[in-house]
Amino acid sequence: MIDWLLSTVPMVKLAHIAGLTLWCGGLLVLPVMLARHDPAVVADDYRLIRRATHLTYTTVVTPAAVLTVIAGTWLIFMREVFVPWLYAKLAFVALLVAAHAWIGHIVVKVAEEPGEHRPPHPVLPVLAVLSPCLVILTLVLAKPTLGWIAFPEWLTEPRGVQLPLDVPSR
Repeated sequence: MIDWLLSTVPMVKLAHIAGLTLWCGGLLVLPVMLARHDPAVVADDYRLIRRATHLTYTTVVTPAAVLTVIAGTWLIFMREVFVPWLYAKLAFVALLVAAHAWIGHIVVKVAEEPGEHRPPHPVLPVLAVLSPCLVILTLVLAKPTLGWIAFPEWLTEPRGVQLPLDVPSR
């Protein structure tokens, strides 16, 4: 690999960890913020709470998720990490993305139907976020071999072949 590209690995890792911290932290805070949505609240207060949840989701949590996924994808290929624990981690990242989408759906429903839609109790969305976060953290820190799971060879070793598409030359 190119030396200057390898020297960027710590910066990409920092971006990945910082993005993950904001993403998971934001997803843990949003259900608590959504619990404040109450039709009995004065209209001005409700508007303020709704705007805060919307801005948190759209300007902090979602960009942090995108940054995390992009930096993580770069790290996979920069470090050539094609091991079973990574695939297990990616499965739990998919669950985290699903929880992200669910919380986003709740944010939209609360905004569109203020008197009709009540967000779920915060414990359920917090558990939906906290569970994959803890498993991801455990997999990354422990890096278990997961030898008892039979992965096909094409998932565990780089193929070393050209992508099946034409790359335009400049």
